[in-house]
Formats: sequence, C-alpha cells, structure tokens
Amino acid sequence: MRTPQLSTRPVRGRATVEELLALPDERAAEIIDGFLVEKASPSALHALAQGGVIGVLGPVFQRRGGGGVPGGWWLLPEMEVELEPGQVYRPDISGWRRERLPTPTSERPVRLRPDWVCEVLSRSNAHHDLVTKFRTYHRLGVPHYWLVDPETQVLTVYRWQEAGYLAVLTAARGETVRAEPFDALAWNVGVLFGDEPEEGPAPG
Repeated sequence: MRTPQLSTRPVRGRATVEELLALPDERAAEIIDGFLVEKASPSALHALAQGGVIGVLGPVFQRRGGGGVPGGWWLLPEMEVELEPGQVYRPDISGWRRERLPTPTSERPVRLRPDWVCEVLSRSNAHHDLVTKFRTYHRLGVPHYWLVDPETQVLTVYRWQEAGYLAVLTAARGETVRAEPFDALAWNVGVLFGDEPEEGPAPG
C-alpha cells in the first residue's frame, strides 16, 4: 500500500482547489488542513467494504420515496467535497437527501455539505478519518458519520450532537442492524466484509 504524501510547502503556499483538480485521474487526493494529501490505492478489503455499503443501501434508498419504500437520497462514492477553505475531502461515500440536492451536480468540488458520510478505515488514512475529518465533519454539522473498519470488521455509526458526535451504534460482522439515517432497513454487517446478503432484505 502506498503511503500518502503530505505537501511540504510552507503555509503561504498551501494547496489550492485548482492544484487538486489538475492531478491525473489515477491520483486520488484531498486537501486536509490546507495541504495536499494523496490517498493510497484501496486494498481489496477496503474496496469490498465500500462496495458493500453502496450495495446494501443503494437499491433501497437511492430512489424517490413511494410505495412505502424509503428513498430520496444520492449516495455517491469518491466525490470531492469542499467543506470550507483548506478542507477538500474525498469521502469513500457521501450522501445527500434529494430535498437538498434535487439532481447530481457536475461541479467539482461539491460545495453542499453532505447529510451523511461514510469512511472506510485503512492504515494510511485512519488518523485523518478518526481525528482530523471527524472534527471537521462535526464542526460543520454533517448529521451522520459512519466508520467501517475492515480489519476489526466493525461498523460504528455516529449522530451529530452539539457537544460532539454520539456513537449510537457499534456492530460487528454477523450482527443485524438498523443504522441511522437508514434505519428503515435491517441488514447484516457481514455484507461489508464478504458475507452473502440475506435473502429478501426489506425495509420496514
């Protein structure tokens, strides 16, 4: 796994959005605290977990509500999101309620705060996801934050509160959960780590 490289430029030369967008497509990067940070190529476990989240939630929630089925979300992987100057993150998955984002935008980076963010931990990004991004997401009011850890095979779900994020759910492989804000659906956490989905998962 390639170690992400932090920019060594002085404060007066901090990275710009233009620099980030000028990188080749194969070089995924973020601006964290004003510095360009290249994301390591995802491991197989990381990719499996990321795809598992979209595979579970997408078919049910990425649609307009109707017929008793919850919906009204855009769930998008690897979108650059400018949360504030000097912070342009590329969450593993970002979610916007359609009432706030009626249609996907071609804008890069997206400047509308997500309603939900999911980050998949890896050795190279754990500090940012657990500390730097954790604090920024809370400070800027991201209502829901999920952390998926492929090594421990644990999902942690956080809900925004003024004093700090509250962990409302911690679940391991093999457990069936209803994880907010998608708690209309019951599903098995093991799907994120390679288990076959249960037959006929249904909301309600």
